[in-house]
Amino acid sequence: MGILADARPAIVICTRDRERSAAFYRDVLGLTPVRDDALAAVFDAGGVTLRVSHVADFEPHGHTMLGFVVADVGATVLALAEAGVEFLRLPGAAHDARGVLTLPAGQIHVAWMKDPDGNLLSVTDAP
Repeated sequence: MGILADARPAIVICTRDRERSAAFYRDVLGLTPVRDDALAAVFDAGGVTLRVSHVADFEPHGHTMLGFVVADVGATVLALAEAGVEFLRLPGAAHDARGVLTLPAGQIHVAWMKDPDGNLLSVTDAP
């Protein structure tokens, strides 16, 4: 067995504006706040700790930083769109009207969005 095989992961998302990002994760994505301390705004994300931490010179990466596995991507995208989230479309990829991409074989669906700092997030039904 691996040293960390039984450890529960904690996710750290960096932000230049912790208050703005905390509001997004809490009010738009609907994550449950756990605490707000000197180091981070902390949320429960499906039983996993999500820490939104201030990094003054943070620059977002061009790849997905955090993905959420959901039962119904289309319904989740619709609900998030109603909350003001805009979904991205990959150039040359056939997204549906909501921004959901169905991957080859039709078994996996994914949609991408950005948080206020430009961190790329996804919702998917990939196992």
